[in-house]
Amino acid sequence: MIVLETERLILRRPKPEDQERYIAFIMSDRARFVGQETSRFAAWKCFAAEAGHWTLHGYGPWAVTLKGSDETLGQVGVWHPEGFPERELGWLLWAEAEGKGIAAEAAAAARDHDYGTHGTRRLVSYIHPSNARSIRVAERLGARPDPDAPKLDADGLVYRHPAPEELA
Repeated sequence: MIVLETERLILRRPKPEDQERYIAFIMSDRARFVGQETSRFAAWKCFAAEAGHWTLHGYGPWAVTLKGSDETLGQVGVWHPEGFPERELGWLLWAEAEGKGIAAEAAAAARDHDYGTHGTRRLVSYIHPSNARSIRVAERLGARPDPDAPKLDADGLVYRHPAPEELA
């Protein structure tokens, strides 16, 4: 199994034990910018889609944990589900992980892995315009708004991440 490691974090494929924390997040108000669901079944389908992306495509959102703990703090990674115009680098963090630089640290590792392993040249992040925290993470990673990029919805923002050669 592929595992990514940063100074503080381990990024690994999601596993069944991760679903409860993910479902709780998706059913909470914290998911209002990423597709909040009100039923447990709908939230479970979101988890299953992200976990299944690994089987279908060989990559997907990673479960993020602190070194020395296997309890998830969120999911961060690259995916390209049906209907998305481009590969997205995305992040979801549980409340206790927010404000500690975890999203940016994990997203940089996932981005660099995708660029190096899959040969991806560009990634985007689809962000709700009211999601100021997510916008800050994207900007911290060097992403900038791309008003000409195809959007997921009329009101959404598309942040384009630097290409690999722009990161050097």
